[in-house]
Amino acid sequence: MTSESTLTAPLENGFASDALLDPMVSKAIALIWHEATLLDAKNYVAWEALWTPGGKYVIPIDPDTDDFESGLNMIYDDARMRRMRVTRLTEGYSMSAVASARTARTISRFTVTANDGECVTLRSAQIIVGFKREKHLLLAADLEHRISFVDGEPRLDLKVVRLVNSEGAVTASGFLL
Repeated sequence: MTSESTLTAPLENGFASDALLDPMVSKAIALIWHEATLLDAKNYVAWEALWTPGGKYVIPIDPDTDDFESGLNMIYDDARMRRMRVTRLTEGYSMSAVASARTARTISRFTVTANDGECVTLRSAQIIVGFKREKHLLLAADLEHRISFVDGEPRLDLKVVRLVNSEGAVTASGFLL
């Protein structure tokens, strides 16, 4: 876990990121790290339970778009599509998930872009290292998470994964990003 002193370290422009000390933001970051732990453990059923019913999981091709409905996406999942994806990954229907890569992911560089008291939106960076068949795979992405608080508990309402190589060839990974 990141220490409080790391979160309050001043940025190069002198801006102190006190927004990261807000209790809702701390819970949102804890949820994002918990999500990463579940994904590395391939506990997709528990991952699916982290979402709001209307939540969206998006991996756009265009790294600059916010119009996910009309743009081209690698993934644009609502609750029904997440359910189908988890079924494929856990019930042996996906060839890429058979003997899928072991992963270790790191999420850092958090910035708060919105906090209205009911939802917190954060941007961060993610590095995933996968290992399968004696080969390493490295993926890097900018993340955006919108965390909604339902009865005081944080839930994923939006997750956007902007791969740094989204416009190039991306091989099937057999795991969720």
